[in-house]
Order: sequence, then structure tokens, then C-alpha cells
Amino acid sequence: MIGSFALVVPEYDKAIRFFCDGLGFLLTADIDQGHKRWVTVQPAGGGVQLVLAKAVEARQLAAVGDQAGGRVWLFLHTDDFARDAARIVAAGGVFEEAPRHEEYGTVAVWRDIWGNRWDLLQPA
Repeated sequence: MIGSFALVVPEYDKAIRFFCDGLGFLLTADIDQGHKRWVTVQPAGGGVQLVLAKAVEARQLAAVGDQAGGRVWLFLHTDDFARDAARIVAAGGVFEEAPRHEEYGTVAVWRDIWGNRWDLLQPA
């Protein structure tokens, strides 16, 4: 089972505000380790946690917003597409397309405030 994975971000506090205040994620850890913080967030309904990893060197900074080379690589499930799409936009996310109805559910690609591409998916 995958318990968490890292998402490289330019700073901790803005990332916490985006995910927690904006998208309704839960802050599951924020531990000062001196030279860095251990920060994790999780969707309110549960699931895999994101470790918010602060970029500290040029290579990491270059990866912010492009960890998957421009591909969609994060998939946020919802039970109310319209509600969560509105929440994403209010938090600063940008949808690349109108919702489309596929056999597996309602889906649309959006970018977070750093440029990472996500699918918002309401399963069928």
C-alpha cells in the first residue's frame, strides 16, 4: 500500500494554505526538524497523504510544477464534481477543459497553483 508521496513545492505555508484552506485537505503533520519541516496533508475523505517537500536546490526548484514532465499525474476523486471544481478555482487552480463524461466518470484536467496537472474525477 502506498501511504504517501512527495510533492515538491516552493514553500511550506503557501502549500498548506492551498491544500487545507483552499481544497479542504487535512493537515496531518507539521513537524519542525530544524533544517526542514515534515509536512503532510490528506484529502478530507482519506486516502494517500502528500508530503509537501520544500525545494531547496536548483534541480528541485526546476521540478516545481513539472514533476511528471507535463503529464497528468495526480488524480483527485470527488463525490460532487461541481462543488470541488468551484473550490479548486476559488483556491487558484485553473481548469484546462470543460468536464467531460467518460465511461468511468466525470473528469476534467486542471492545474494547481504551481502548474502540476491533475484530474478531478467523480467516478461513475
